[in-house]
Amino acid sequence: MAIRSADWLRQAQRDLEHARRDAADGYYEWGCFSAQQAAEKAVKALYQHLGGEAWGHAIKRLLEELPAEVGVTPQIVDAGRILDRFYIPTRYPNGFDDGTPADYYTAADCATAIGCAETIVRFCADRLAR
Repeated sequence: MAIRSADWLRQAQRDLEHARRDAADGYYEWGCFSAQQAAEKAVKALYQHLGGEAWGHAIKRLLEELPAEVGVTPQIVDAGRILDRFYIPTRYPNGFDDGTPADYYTAADCATAIGCAETIVRFCADRLAR
């Protein structure tokens, strides 16, 4: 299997930029989802860099399962926990009793998601640079 960690990280960075643009345009539900995707892809880049492969979308779990020497902190895990909440309900109306995801996500939610993603992407990029 080819190691494509740099590709995964580049896409994570693009997804993070997409989240920022969604936020600026008021698409807060999509900004939250794009932030989640950025962090997920960054963590998967780190797995590849370490010679492993990550499956699934639960960022918290993926972070917790990294080797101890990677140095994942409780704060990084908490950022993943927050982002995991944005994986499904940001995209599907049946995540709520009525309305659409656009009715439920705010600029504050989006800013939180982007901040968490920035933390995780930066953490992973730093580990890849070593």
